[in-house]
Amino acid sequence: MNPTPEKNGPQIGIIMGSQSDLKVMDGAPDILEQLGIPFEITIVSAHRTPHRMIEYAENARKKGLKVIIAGAGGAAHLPGMVAALTTLPVIGVPVKSSNSIDGWDSILSILQMPTGVPVATVALNGAANAGLLAAQILGTSNAVIADALEKYRTTQREKVMRSVEQLHRGDIDVD
Repeated sequence: MNPTPEKNGPQIGIIMGSQSDLKVMDGAPDILEQLGIPFEITIVSAHRTPHRMIEYAENARKKGLKVIIAGAGGAAHLPGMVAALTTLPVIGVPVKSSNSIDGWDSILSILQMPTGVPVATVALNGAANAGLLAAQILGTSNAVIADALEKYRTTQREKVMRSVEQLHRGDIDVD
């Protein structure tokens, strides 16, 4: 029997292969904080701490997590390996790291998963979109999160419209 998760415990787990990925992965917690969604964040390396990765993935549901966001550069096995160990949705964030081939190795490693082990994949260094996608997944069954997403979209739309007005008034240089 799974223990009942804490009411306000983390719903989204954000993991990355190394500390160097944190600069990119910070986009997800930033979005989740704006939307008021509790999350946890940690480092889990598929290659250097494989037992930690297995434990994290196998216990994620018991901890109350509903979605996992996994960022990785280079060989980028973390999202796929975690997806192989849990039935929770996993969103992969390809990270352009110092040892990557312009990020393409990371993109393809996360994107090209075999049938039966899906990983949703966002753009290179697209952690903010991973946070939004995780929120959208939760928002399908949580009206509070769905409302927060609607407000976020409205804010984005209003920001663009303010820019349009500034451009038309000549307040923005188009050099």
